[in-house]
Amino acid sequence: MHHIVTIHGMARVSAKLDLDQDLVKLGNAIRTRRMALALSQEALADYAEIDRSHMGKIERGERNVTFLNILRIAKAIQCQPSDLLIDAGL
Repeated sequence: MHHIVTIHGMARVSAKLDLDQDLVKLGNAIRTRRMALALSQEALADYAEIDRSHMGKIERGERNVTFLNILRIAKAIQCQPSDLLIDAGL
């Protein structure tokens, strides 16, 4: 079953459609870099200006993270957004 939610007439793709586990790979890459910097998940969320519970869902691959949030996270962990994608093998 596909999970597509329509918001303001536009389809939003659910993380449940991530059959290749790309969101999990990205979340793992973020977690690995965060831990290498000895940052708590809460600290990273604060630096990136993202709700802590949302950050946890991003790291677990439960959310289809937006491009703007990838930019915020990369800035907070002092890397390029492309580094996160490379680390994730994407």
